[in-house]
Amino acid sequence: MSKKIVSLVVVLVLAAGLVFAGGGGQKGKSSGDIRIGFAQCKADESDWRMANTRSMLNTFFVPGYQLTLADSNNDAAKQVADVQSFIDQEYDYIVIAAVNMDGWDTVLRNAQRAKIPVILVDRNINAPQDLWTCYVGPDFKVEGTKATDWMKKHFGDKPVNVVNLQGQLGSGAQVGRSAALDDAIAANSNWTLVARQTGDWSTDVAKQVMTSWIQQYGDRINCVYAENDNMADGAIQALQERGIKVGGADGVAIISFDANRPYLQMTLAGLINCNVECNPLHGPRVKGIIDSLEKGIQPKKIEYIEEEAFFWDTITQAVIDARQY
Repeated sequence: MSKKIVSLVVVLVLAAGLVFAGGGGQKGKSSGDIRIGFAQCKADESDWRMANTRSMLNTFFVPGYQLTLADSNNDAAKQVADVQSFIDQEYDYIVIAAVNMDGWDTVLRNAQRAKIPVILVDRNINAPQDLWTCYVGPDFKVEGTKATDWMKKHFGDKPVNVVNLQGQLGSGAQVGRSAALDDAIAANSNWTLVARQTGDWSTDVAKQVMTSWIQQYGDRINCVYAENDNMADGAIQALQERGIKVGGADGVAIISFDANRPYLQMTLAGLINCNVECNPLHGPRVKGIIDSLEKGIQPKKIEYIEEEAFFWDTITQAVIDARQY
């Protein structure tokens, strides 16, 4: 599937809510194809999420599989309803990238009764482990700890006045990354959380929030802990428009997560100090799990993926060029 086709599919997802992709078209269960319902939180939420959506669409655009992508547009109630629709239509597998961690017990019990395996991808949830088959994705708190470890080395005993641009509240990524920062603040008496607010994963929203914080706190802020690349970009724009130096050895330290290629270029340029990888390419992993289940092989209950952290003073262009996203 070309990038142009994938882009069109994502547009259709946003317009219609459901898009079928696969090697055999909409032939239904009798065709023998494996039918997969993918409940995505928001297909175009960020650069990371679009790469994640493309990975799933590309992976299952092969004969023998039918993938239905349901875009909840970050509406938790709609996403639960989408999953229930997959159950009612007797899909073979359900894959969920959860909007929120809570609210899943009832619909997952319905999937269990229907004997439909549920694979959690990228976002973990608060539900009994017997209600879902496996989770594959990041350990978000570990990601956050990688960032706070860099902050400790960078600031040493100096005061750290940090503002936290959170992701969508209640999402697994937000909960884990915020928790790591909370732990570091509790463990370091020279750290102060000056302000915290969701930037909703958005560059524009984060820029507005950061502008407000600059007006309130001025040069007191010396670290921005942004829970994804897009929000880090918004914070950088707000700071630079006020003539405030960002990144490098002596600017406002910028922490980011996801490590998409354009933002790794910003890391190389010294604008982002620490960028912690969150790998979006889950399609092949999900396919591997489904193929194993089809053979009667039970996957690991929790499969955390290995991820790197990149730093402004050690990253190289060669490292960026070698990456897939």
